[in-house]
Amino acid sequence: MDDNSMENTTINRPRRRLIKAAAYTSALIVSNTSFARASKPPLGRVVIIGGGYAGTTAAKYIRMWSMGNIETVVIEQSSQFVSCPLSNLVLGGSKSIHDLTFGYDLVKKNHGIQWVNDTVTSIDADKKRVRMARDELSYDRLVIAPGVDVNYEKIPNLASAEAQALIPHAWKAGWQTVNLRAQLEAMPDGGVFVMTIPKAPYRCPPGPYERACQVASYFKAHKPKSKVIVLDANPEITSKKGLFNQAFMQTYAGIVDYRPNNDIVSVDVAHKTVTTEFEQVKADVLNVIPPQRAGKVAQSIGLNNVDQRWCEVDFLSYASTLHSDIHVIGDSVSAGLPKSAHMATSQARVCAAAVVALMSGDQPDPTPVFANTCYSFIDDRQAVHVAHVYRYDAAKKIMVPAEGGGVSTAPSDQEGQYAFAWANNIWSDVLT
Repeated sequence: MDDNSMENTTINRPRRRLIKAAAYTSALIVSNTSFARASKPPLGRVVIIGGGYAGTTAAKYIRMWSMGNIETVVIEQSSQFVSCPLSNLVLGGSKSIHDLTFGYDLVKKNHGIQWVNDTVTSIDADKKRVRMARDELSYDRLVIAPGVDVNYEKIPNLASAEAQALIPHAWKAGWQTVNLRAQLEAMPDGGVFVMTIPKAPYRCPPGPYERACQVASYFKAHKPKSKVIVLDANPEITSKKGLFNQAFMQTYAGIVDYRPNNDIVSVDVAHKTVTTEFEQVKADVLNVIPPQRAGKVAQSIGLNNVDQRWCEVDFLSYASTLHSDIHVIGDSVSAGLPKSAHMATSQARVCAAAVVALMSGDQPDPTPVFANTCYSFIDDRQAVHVAHVYRYDAAKKIMVPAEGGGVSTAPSDQEGQYAFAWANNIWSDVLT
């Protein structure tokens, strides 16, 4: 969560709705004794790297479902949780980054989770030890939830912090989101916003198209002479195709120029110019969303064994196929499923149940089932959704779409209300 650090913004706003929604008491709270000196509970210790949607959910449910008998330690370098879902609304101007930023105090207090604000430097899988910048920690089982790492191999001149200050990806909600919004506000009416979309898979399949809509909505209301050019490396819109096509051609006709099969070749940072396989496009504000792969921690021990990008796991437990006592959950997993916040929390629960079972001498559930729902905002009020149910296929050993779910027929205010309710519910579940 490097981009969630918010170095330039101090955020410490209480969330009353989270307090009201807290469903569990603090009966399982452990003492504040340093984790290094804590006595080992009956079932052992689980260390979780990453405090995003997946990691925090796994920590909470391991504590709950083990009745407090598994010591759970989360290592997270950021002191705050910044939600990627709804962060495109910051670019549209209807939300601020403060609305999407939360503390971890409630989930730590309510479930007795030990929390370490530090950066992982290495993992010794043989000795079962995690080394950090300031300490090290042993584990019985390790859960890695590192999210995605943006990959600048094809465009190395964008890898520096200086280049990203000029051309932010804003694909991890935080200071880059604030920076990109500021650039849009400073852009003159009649300017051009250019964004690039990498080839799938990447985090949040509909996210780039929602972003195009949010920027177009802002332009339509405040800078009607401005344009949005979308350079998509994919042959077509990858999620909610009909709905986004309708938005581009009708709601934002004359504003959004969508160009598929336009893979990025190079970027001129100084002149904010993108070269693709077919053309050169100059921007006033340029947003390059790079290709992605498993988070750096997973890469550091070679768990990204699928195309050197994603991590292969056993879907009954999310144990890595390379290390049976190391589990990988969230966006880093090679699953053929959407890389979404809802999916991350679903995987986290399956993993948590499996970890508790395995550490109790039992076997994981052989038939896991979960759902995924993803909302996208077309403007500041209207949203659309896609939802699916997934079941474990024992023959294929993967999760596959099952009965249930579907896609919106059209954007609506009611769907927008559902989207905000979904966000409040998932934040409450993860963080309390």
